[in-house]
Formats: sequence, C-alpha cells, structure tokens
Amino acid sequence: MLVKNAPNKDVRIAIIGAGLGGCAAGCLLQSAGYEPVVYEQFAEVTRLGAGIHLSPNVMRVLEKIGIATELATKGLRPRAFVSRDWDTGVVTLDLALRGVAEELYGAPYITAHRGDLQLALYEALKPGSVMLGKFLQNIERSGTAIDLFFSDGTHAEADVVIGADGVHSRIREILLGPEEPIYTGHVAHRSIIPMERFDGHIFEDTTKWWHPDLHIVVYYITSNRSHIYLVSGVPQPEWLHDEWAVTGDPDAVRTAFKGFHDEVQLLLSRCTNVVNWAILERKPFELWTDGPLVLLGDACHPMKPHMGQGAAMAIEDAAMLVRCIEQYPTNFGYAFEVYAANRRDRTAKVQHFSHNNDWLQHTETSEPDWVFGYDVFTAPLLPPNSSLKFSD
Repeated sequence: MLVKNAPNKDVRIAIIGAGLGGCAAGCLLQSAGYEPVVYEQFAEVTRLGAGIHLSPNVMRVLEKIGIATELATKGLRPRAFVSRDWDTGVVTLDLALRGVAEELYGAPYITAHRGDLQLALYEALKPGSVMLGKFLQNIERSGTAIDLFFSDGTHAEADVVIGADGVHSRIREILLGPEEPIYTGHVAHRSIIPMERFDGHIFEDTTKWWHPDLHIVVYYITSNRSHIYLVSGVPQPEWLHDEWAVTGDPDAVRTAFKGFHDEVQLLLSRCTNVVNWAILERKPFELWTDGPLVLLGDACHPMKPHMGQGAAMAIEDAAMLVRCIEQYPTNFGYAFEVYAANRRDRTAKVQHFSHNNDWLQHTETSEPDWVFGYDVFTAPLLPPNSSLKFSD
C-alpha cells in the first residue's frame, strides 16, 4: 500500500482494540503526527483487577509514551525476583532488580496493578480518539479504502487497520479464517489480597514457587505494599465453560496447593475470592500482515503468562510497528513487512520459553539480558521476509 507524499494526518488509521497494545500503538502514532481512531468493543475502559510485571524492555516504551513515571510511582520497584522450591522453600534464584535493572538496562523493573497501566495508556490518548461500544463484525475492501462494519449498525472507513483485538481477534479471523486458540490444559487462578489480612506478616516483594507440575507467583502491586497479588498455573485437562474467565473457588485453590510451603498456605488462607482464567496460546505463524491490514499482540502471538512478558510483547510490537511506519511513511505495506520481520523471531522465542515455563527458575540456567536488555527503538532493523531464526 503506497501513500504518496501524504501528510501524516491524512492517513486514516483504525486500531481495533483499546487494550494495552492498541492504546500503546495509538499513543505512539499520535506522537508521530498521525490521528488514529481506536475502536473498542466494550462500553468503557476500566481498572480491571490483576497484577503485571513491567520489565525494563517495556518501561522504555512507556517512558517514550510519557507514563513511566506515573507507573513507577503507583507500582513497586521489587528488591529481587526470587524463585523457591515448592515445599522446602529453598531459594534457587535471587535476581536483584531494584537499582540493578536501572544500571544494567537503563530502566527500572516495576510490579503494578494492570488496571493502572491500562488507564494510564488510555488516558494518554487524545480526547475523542477512542470510540467505545464498537464490536467489529466485518471489513470490506473497496478500492484503496477499508470499510469497517460494527455490531451497532455503524460503519467507518480507514486506509490502514491495525488488529490489536486480542486472542479472539476478529481481524485475525478475517485474515486466516475461524480458528479457536489452543487451550493449554492449564488454568491460572488470580486474586488480589489486602495486606491488612496478614497481621503484619511481610512477604518477599516477588516470589515464584516452583513445583514440577504447577506454580504460584506472588508479588506486591502497589508502592506502599497495601495489596499482594497471586497468579498460579495449575493443570486442568478440560475447560468446560463458555467464557475464558470465570469466578473460581478459593477452597479449590487451597486444595491444589496442599503440601506447599507454610508461607503459601498462609497466603491462600487469606484468599477469599479468585478468578479462574483458561491459559490459551497459538503456534507462531507467518501471516502478520496483508496489505493494509496488520496484527499485533495476542492477535498474532498469544502465549502462556509464565514469563510475565505477554503485555510487554504487545507493547513492543506497537513500538516497532510505529518505528517502521516512521521509517517508511510513504509505503505502509512495506513498513508492515519490515515490522513483521523484526518481531516474529523475538515473540516466537518468548512464546517458547513461556510455554516451557522454566525461565528464571535456577541461577545457573537463567539469562535475563536477552529479555530485559532489548531496546525496540535501537535494535537493528532486519529486511522484510527475513526467515524465522528461532526454532525450538
């Protein structure tokens, strides 16, 4: 798709999805002089309850957007990422982060409330650039324009469409046909617990408890350590619900982690509500773009959450996409091919390690630099159609 000598503001860019990747893309495009419109299926963007790890590789992008300081103020700079054996509590990894991340990677490592990140990104967009309650039903290409049809009976036109609409992406379905994501056979239990329930007990800032078949990650999500968050990975052969997230049973979680260390038992004993999430993924695939259509984030590489890098990959995608558009502003189709060539390998590698769930378990086998040290703004650009280098 050529955009010959067109001023930035004249290119009509539609972003489908106002999640983390979609909002990040919108913010970065606006900074580059474009005026994208973000279409979100839900009627409002809210502070959904979950925790998130913001490692240096993603904090660099948030700094460029202008919200890194806000997130660092609301979230916590953890002392370290600690791995412990499930029953004995023996420490197998103590990866120093506070101060060290800034020194080694040029940006901090933050644990935060995911909703704080979502709202910060959403509020960083220009007023009026997000259209809520717009569930995409179909698209049609007419000449050089793309017609977007929404479930409320409205439609819009765009020159470029960015599919940032998640694991159940409608844009991906239009490009590749209907295909359900892969249920991994594992469920994540998620819960936020007020620290006032623990009678003064202090947890390590971030701990992952490892069992051969399951795990639980525990970390603070506020700067004053007022709330602690837990997320698990537990085998469950079948997912029998229509929805991919349902209200869970805290007693069932306690049963799953019977025999774990006393600190895990203390944590779960104060857990009064839990949400069960089906863990989904897809195999890496080549078709990230088709002319004026392009995908990012979970729309093209959903992964297990076991590295804490799913959101980071979506936000990195957004930054690389906008970098390529700025590099080739008169040929969006070529820019999208360059973008895909420079994201396939990295996201496939993260998918692989997330699937295996063994990253940062032991000191002697851990290598964080390739993740945390990556700079999406300065990494050398590969030419389009570069072969996928990473292979498991």
